[in-house]
Amino acid sequence: MPEQLALTGFEAPRPTSDRLFFAILPDAQAIARIDRLVHELSEEHALRGKPLGRERYHVSLHHVGDFAGLPQDVVDAASALAETVTTTAPFELRFDRVASFTRKSHNMPLVLLGDAAVLALTGFQHALAAAMAGAGLGRAAGSHFNPHLTLLYDDRRVAERAIEPIGWTAGEFVLVRSLIGRSRHELLARLPLRG
Repeated sequence: MPEQLALTGFEAPRPTSDRLFFAILPDAQAIARIDRLVHELSEEHALRGKPLGRERYHVSLHHVGDFAGLPQDVVDAASALAETVTTTAPFELRFDRVASFTRKSHNMPLVLLGDAAVLALTGFQHALAAAMAGAGLGRAAGSHFNPHLTLLYDDRRVAERAIEPIGWTAGEFVLVRSLIGRSRHELLARLPLRG
C-alpha cells in the first residue's frame, strides 16, 4: 500500500493543551477553612468527587484562551495589559453560601457563592474584562459574571445553603496556566493591587 503524502499547509492542528486565565487565589487561612468545609460537605452528602485542592482553589476573573502549547507572546501581552488594572485597591472577598451548579445532571461543580460582599470583585472583573476586550485578548466576558470558587465536581447535587462565611483580602491577582486534562495549574504572573 503506498504511503500517504502530507500536504504542506494541511497538517492536522495540534490538540489544545494549555488554558490561560486570570484569577484571585485564597490566602492560607481561607484555604484551611475551605479544606475543612469540603471534608464536612463530603461526609454530610456522601460526595465522592475529589476536592480541587489547595493548589487549584481560585476565583476565575477572565479567560484568556486555550492553546496548543504555551504562547509566550500571549502571556507577555496579557501580563502587560493586566498591569493597567493594578491601580485598584486591595478588596475583601466573602463567600457565605454553598451550592451545586446544575447545568448538567452529572459532574456538577460544588461552589462557594457570595452576594454583597463580592461587589468589589465584580467591579474589578469588569475593569479587567474591558481592558482585555480593548486589546482583543480573551473571550468576550459579557455582562454576566457569577463570582464563585469551585470546591469539587460530583454527580450528587447539593442544594444551596448558608455557611459560616469564608473570606480574605484580595491583594493580588494572578495569570494561571492550566494544563488541560492534567489537573495542574502553574502561576505565570503575580500582579499586586497597588491601590
